[in-house]
Amino acid sequence: MLADFFAAIGPAWVWILLGLGLAAGELALPGIFLIWLGLGAIGTGLATAALGLPWQGQVLVFALLSAAALLAGQRLSRRSPELFHRRGHDLVGTVVVLDAPISDGIGRIRVGDSVWRIIGPDLPAGARVRVTGLDGATLTVVEA
Repeated sequence: MLADFFAAIGPAWVWILLGLGLAAGELALPGIFLIWLGLGAIGTGLATAALGLPWQGQVLVFALLSAAALLAGQRLSRRSPELFHRRGHDLVGTVVVLDAPISDGIGRIRVGDSVWRIIGPDLPAGARVRVTGLDGATLTVVEA
């Protein structure tokens, strides 16, 4: 059934839909990585539509465009890091009330619509903590 749908719309549209799906995945799982693969897939779809590439050529174009997009994104993020919003860094200094305890130095907090892993001193639920740093996707907190 799905294969029939893909056959009906053609390989160019399959690549474009895959690219849009990857871009949507970036919104659901932020990390500034899926977007580059999504751009590679959309570019592959456009190249397939324009040039009628065989599947081997499509895979090669996808790999090349994705790698080029990833490298361009890395260069851009190094030159202008302010272009890429870093939500965790924006939370440094924020005071939050724990909705669950910190146990063995590890816990979770909810900030807005996001849940963050935290490390800090053991504290009960309801305690106020201040975000003091960010290590990857883990916030460091101290008692406020």
